[in-house]
Amino acid sequence: MLFVWVPVFLGIGIAIWFALPFEPTPGGYVVVSLVLAVATLARWKGPEPLHPLAVACACLGLGVLAAGFRAHQVAAPMLEFRYYGAVQGRIIEIDRSQSDALRLTLDRVVLEDVAPARTPARVRISLQGQGFVRNPGQVILLTAFLSAPDGPSEPGGFDFRRMAFFRQLGAVGYSRAPVMLWAEPEEGTQLINRLRTWLAAGMMAAVPGEAGAFAAGAMTGDRSGIGLETVQALRDSNLAHLLAISGMNMAFLTGFVFMLLRYGLALLPFAALRVNSKKLAAVVAFGVALFYLLLSGSNVATERAFLMVGVMLGAVLLDRRALTMRSVAISAVVLLLAEPETLGEPGFQLSFAATVVLIAGFGTLDRAILREKLPRWMLPVFTMVLTSLLAGLATAPFAAATFNRFTDYGLLANVLTAPMMSVLMAAGATAALLAPIGLAMPALWLMEQAARWILFVAHWVAGLEGAVTPVVQPGPWVIPVLSLAGIWLLSWPGRGRWLAIAPAVLAFAGWGMGERPQLLIASDGALVGLLAAEGRALSAPRGGGFVAQTWLQDDGDLAAQDVAALRAGFWGPTSARRFEVSGWRGVALRGKGAEAALAQACASADLVILPASVKPAKPTGRCVVIGREVLEATGALALKVSPDHLELQPTRYGARIWMSKTPMLQQLRLEKPQASIAAN
Repeated sequence: MLFVWVPVFLGIGIAIWFALPFEPTPGGYVVVSLVLAVATLARWKGPEPLHPLAVACACLGLGVLAAGFRAHQVAAPMLEFRYYGAVQGRIIEIDRSQSDALRLTLDRVVLEDVAPARTPARVRISLQGQGFVRNPGQVILLTAFLSAPDGPSEPGGFDFRRMAFFRQLGAVGYSRAPVMLWAEPEEGTQLINRLRTWLAAGMMAAVPGEAGAFAAGAMTGDRSGIGLETVQALRDSNLAHLLAISGMNMAFLTGFVFMLLRYGLALLPFAALRVNSKKLAAVVAFGVALFYLLLSGSNVATERAFLMVGVMLGAVLLDRRALTMRSVAISAVVLLLAEPETLGEPGFQLSFAATVVLIAGFGTLDRAILREKLPRWMLPVFTMVLTSLLAGLATAPFAAATFNRFTDYGLLANVLTAPMMSVLMAAGATAALLAPIGLAMPALWLMEQAARWILFVAHWVAGLEGAVTPVVQPGPWVIPVLSLAGIWLLSWPGRGRWLAIAPAVLAFAGWGMGERPQLLIASDGALVGLLAAEGRALSAPRGGGFVAQTWLQDDGDLAAQDVAALRAGFWGPTSARRFEVSGWRGVALRGKGAEAALAQACASADLVILPASVKPAKPTGRCVVIGREVLEATGALALKVSPDHLELQPTRYGARIWMSKTPMLQQLRLEKPQASIAAN
């Protein structure tokens, strides 16, 4: 029972490391190492009552050390300036951006007039131009705009820069120029990526349209062919997880291979009498799972699913029970030690939440209902509905906190599509087996029908009135408290488990009690969001789409950027959008004339916001200016506005290894100019 708490305390140690406002020194790591050594010694040599405390302390220390080691292991240069020029690199990944543009990730990067020591290990470029058919392994040349990955869009928000750091992604950008082929793939390189692209292209050629693109995404992890409308429908119907190559996909595929081999051998008397078909099937299924992990790109959900399948098949080989909380804990420990940064990623939280609740739920009902009270013919239907219900309940808080939405009919959509998803995976595997002898078409036809049904359900459910309910961003303490309460409830024996109800209720009650920022400023200063009576009003209908969407979703607002830009709050021309908040007169300048317009704007406003691309002259009027100097030091800003001062809440809260090296802003309280107060 206590072993399931090992990954919990390991995760707390990792969370402590990430929450630090400073980078730990070598001396700090030495102290943590000593704590780990003492705790380990106490566990093996100390009195038994202290063993749980010693294990907890050891896990905390190990989590801190694992996170620090991983950060320094993957550290690579991040672009320190805005770059426009020639980019050469090797394609290692092809996908689509949020705006539906084709996107390439490159390694072996060469930038014009940039020293190798300052060149990012990887860059990601969205393509807005034309070019040849691109394949992994090809070396390409193009002209692109690049910059360092941005940090959070608002304080406490998702930190894209941190995620990019751990993926060694040192720059992102776009290109309007054609892509030119520099060299074909080297022999023996990028074999898995090239195989993925080849398989996906073959599926989309045999099954045209969105159905083929969806099937290719579910089978191989290559989602570059799926259109934005389909992706949105899958999200709004709570079916986007089908493309995540998660436990469901892995279970369907390995389960199909396991049963095919086990029962196929049972039909051959000479083999059934001489071979343990169950254990042989487990070995082969493990090999298939490993291949599928590599083929799909090894995301967090797939790694978790692979570890779970590996533990389960290992239990089959050892004649042990396959699915237990201990197996989940082992998977979590391995993943957290190998990639500690995954603790804060949605894939880790959603996949483990669903798995833990499913094991606990079915374990509770196993003897009482499934074997004693239900007729055999009802078991498949009951199991499918209960699986969707338990997984939906387990993941709902994490999905709501991450995506700021609750899919009201997600249970219905999952119940209607789960059988067809198993058909799709089985048909895809069968097609792969029969393709070498030219008999894959029947299996491909079956896969197409399954994919078409899933997409039909996704679009139908997404189109229902009230399909999506917006959810405001919770406070930073809500999800950790809910997680710990859930683990306590499901793992603690006896009546003591019910103590978890109180913190869970407290977390849900405090979900929407946090105060949203009055004024938000993007890191480039080009977009401003003002909280008004109708919701958040935006200063521009276009530009900064990801930031605008993040702000609105965190407010629990499903409005599009162009709609939010029409709300009352801003007025004036697009080059000088004026606003008022708590007695402050503000103006947000945009465009090439922003620098020249500063003096005039400052004469009639208390607060002027300039794009970070503009280096202003010294203002001649009476105002506070937030521009390049401030934004480079703070990142995106939230402002708490009082009649006589501004409180700046920066997204750069400390000096961490993944953050910009620009010195942080020391003065976070800006007083209203006396001349402006007198004029008012």
